[in-house]
Amino acid sequence: MSATLLPQAFWFRVAAPCPKVDEIPRSRGRLLDLPEACLLPDLGELEGRPSWARARVGYNSSGLGVAFEVSDKAGPISPEPGRASGLDGVQVWIDTRDTRNIHRATRFCHRFVASIVPGTGRSLVAEVAQKPIARAVADAPTAKPGSIQSRAERTLSGWRLELFFPAEALHGFDPESSRRLGFYYQATDPDRGDQFLGVGREFPVGEDPSLWATLTLSE
Repeated sequence: MSATLLPQAFWFRVAAPCPKVDEIPRSRGRLLDLPEACLLPDLGELEGRPSWARARVGYNSSGLGVAFEVSDKAGPISPEPGRASGLDGVQVWIDTRDTRNIHRATRFCHRFVASIVPGTGRSLVAEVAQKPIARAVADAPTAKPGSIQSRAERTLSGWRLELFFPAEALHGFDPESSRRLGFYYQATDPDRGDQFLGVGREFPVGEDPSLWATLTLSE
């Protein structure tokens, strides 16, 4: 059997609903605790490979919530002793204008990196930073330090990460007039590599917004 030249995800333009969740960010317990309706599709099935990270999204007028849950993790969570090089974590790209007809990021395109590091005892902490996008025609304004809320925790078989991006951290975020967002993520496990929403690094996904998925903000 001959191998396909292009991944199956290349032939699909992913569009998924992003439900409105009025209660986020929550003041007690989990930061988001997004319901099942917020789960993004599992695109690993297109390639016949298992997905070890699941992502959920939800929004309201205050901002956008994104949650990841990693399961079946074999190794320790970085950077514990015996760990392979690198950190567990995610990268998230958000385009508040869902630009589909250009191949370079604009001032409405954002890139955030969240790394999982040990806290006190067995707790986990997410270190979140906004990063530039390569070859961008213009950079998005930098979010104020500490404005992005995060919560990381261990689970029975891995870890869970919740992020809330307030409206002021997302240039152009306006759910009333712009009901679509460009969205892409890369989840990283140094023992298993990377998992992407759609095509991977064989394409310039980190810098080309036309390769990102679309989130449709729904009531």
